[in-house]
Amino acid sequence: MRDFILVASSQDLAGVTMVDYLKTKQGFAPDGIHDSEEGQSFSSPAHGARLYVANASLLTLETLDRTFPDARAFVFLSKHRSDSGIPTLTCHCTGNFKDAPFGGNPKEIAVALPGLQKAYLKAVTGAGAPGYDVIIEATHHGPTSLKKPVLFIELGSSEKQWADRGAARAMCDSLLGVLANGIRPCEKVGVAIGGTHYPTKFNKLLLESELGLAAVASKHALEAIDEAMLAQMIEKSAEKVTHIVLDAKGLGSHKDRITKMAESTGLAVLKV
Repeated sequence: MRDFILVASSQDLAGVTMVDYLKTKQGFAPDGIHDSEEGQSFSSPAHGARLYVANASLLTLETLDRTFPDARAFVFLSKHRSDSGIPTLTCHCTGNFKDAPFGGNPKEIAVALPGLQKAYLKAVTGAGAPGYDVIIEATHHGPTSLKKPVLFIELGSSEKQWADRGAARAMCDSLLGVLANGIRPCEKVGVAIGGTHYPTKFNKLLLESELGLAAVASKHALEAIDEAMLAQMIEKSAEKVTHIVLDAKGLGSHKDRITKMAESTGLAVLKV
């Protein structure tokens, strides 16, 4: 059986809060299967997922494929940090468009699973955590080289929220519900370019349309988007990419270049 692997770190307070909820309320218990100095694994008879608590930073876990060669995908349970301190629940796939200051390899995008991100975003938005914003983030940070899809689900944006068991419950229950129902591939999948790090236009598409999203490049990454990077964004999706989604007002001086590049792929170009 190919399990989804939920990944947390003992260094990450939000992850620790979610792990505590999974252990005390969802029946995850040590199973001794993947225990070592690097981490400990847990499982629950009621859920088709395994939990792995690593001792290292989540951003550096580039060898999980060796520990879990039959994994279907990796879902990282993480803190979200923001200077604003606004209570926020986020999710995103990982990758670096240029440099790699926060883990992973430069110019490498991780594999995305659009159906999982879309289903989780809709579920956690519907579940509601009072006082929290819910939104996707643009693709950023590591790990980037895992062969199986990666999704980060994050609780933020400060220590107060990282220890919030109510928000952790909403996130974990939403995720487990999605996994229990099965992940349906999206018939329409886009890679998205432009806009801010918190792309409200793309978030709306996920909630209100049939479209799923793989990699998302914000306006801060536009200089790094060339033919090779766009091709990698398209290829690194576990579901076939059918669209290039452009935030037409969020492309700045790169608008003409990016638009022509998108049109040259032969994929449908959707401007929002």
